[in-house]
Amino acid sequence: MLRIASKLSSRVSSSAIPTRLSPLRAPCFRPFTTGLELDADMTVPDAIRMINYALRQWRTQRSLGAFRLGCAVLRHCLSMEFTEGKDPKRENSKGMAMLAMSTLLFERGEYGEAIEKLEGVQELTNSYLGVRVAALETQAGLHLLLRQDDLAAAAADKCMKVVENQEQVRDYEAQFVRAKALKGLIELVNGNVDSAEGFFDNSLREKYSDGTAGLSYAEFLHKKQNYSMAKVVYQNVVRGAVEVKNAGRPYLGAGNFSIDELIVGSMCAIGQLELLMGNSGNAELYLTQALSRAEEAYGDTKHPTLGVALTSIALMYRRKAIQEHSSTLLVQEGIYRKVIDILKVPSTESGSEDAAPLVDRSDIAALARGAYAEVLSVQENRKEEGEKMKNLAESVWQNRRMSLADALDSDSIIVDSRISRVL
Repeated sequence: MLRIASKLSSRVSSSAIPTRLSPLRAPCFRPFTTGLELDADMTVPDAIRMINYALRQWRTQRSLGAFRLGCAVLRHCLSMEFTEGKDPKRENSKGMAMLAMSTLLFERGEYGEAIEKLEGVQELTNSYLGVRVAALETQAGLHLLLRQDDLAAAAADKCMKVVENQEQVRDYEAQFVRAKALKGLIELVNGNVDSAEGFFDNSLREKYSDGTAGLSYAEFLHKKQNYSMAKVVYQNVVRGAVEVKNAGRPYLGAGNFSIDELIVGSMCAIGQLELLMGNSGNAELYLTQALSRAEEAYGDTKHPTLGVALTSIALMYRRKAIQEHSSTLLVQEGIYRKVIDILKVPSTESGSEDAAPLVDRSDIAALARGAYAEVLSVQENRKEEGEKMKNLAESVWQNRRMSLADALDSDSIIVDSRISRVL
């Protein structure tokens, strides 16, 4: 358990983390493809190359200049002949460029602009249905991240209507299942586990167990305590997402529902489940890999996704200490301090041009502070400090379904890193 602890508590370093998944039993599901990717003949190659270049420049340098360059390249892509007109390939390419622009804005922390950029995708009526579904799914995901649950529900309803009006198109069934699963996720966020069940199609067990729909379905199974099936679905999502990422194929997702967020989110979730099932070694492997993947996607920065992954790791050490009657106070403190530095409440980040986006992820920020307060309170000379931290944590906590104390005591909560919410 302590093999990465000292490095995690002082500095997040990808060199301290395993870089490959341990072998997993192959699930019975088909490969990860249907409805989530575009085939090569469905896009204009030059457009995809420009999109990849824009995102690579931003992610490599993480500077204001790289952000502006990425935006300029994508705007140029949207003005080119190969993204104009009603031809499906051109509309697909235009839609992918708009999804990429939204992702770039999301990663920079410009959430309102990211949502606005997605709205124009619905005008591409000749594009592949999955492009439009991805845009609405991302809109809902960003609204959930911002705790705008009514707007998220409205986006999910619109997504269902868009799909229902396209029964004759390619991959209709896959997109229908995906749209329903989005509504199921919103029910899970609201604590309506039983109501969520009707939105998770049985085909998610056999046919469409992948992507964000697969992850949301696995979370539902997790909440219903069907741990064995949840584990299989989580594993399928992890394997498929990594396969698509490594192959560099055009994935239909953006913002906090992009392929990178899917990889981090699925690894975080399966790590939480493994710990609940008593597989602490696997839990540590998956959670530290989630952190490694977040660093790979966003750099060794203060991007909030790193803070969420670190929080999951710290809570893992906390629960292992409780289960094993051991002490990892120094390990936990080091990680919590890093999380607090990333997820500041209220926002006090400097306005430097290369500063990472800073967002109030209240559920996660409060969990980290509440757990850190426990670490401080058991130390005789730091009880007062612990009480102050506890009060701050409780003032930040916004979850209406449970108290912060109940969340910390529960073994059944799920930290969804995509939307930074506690399910």
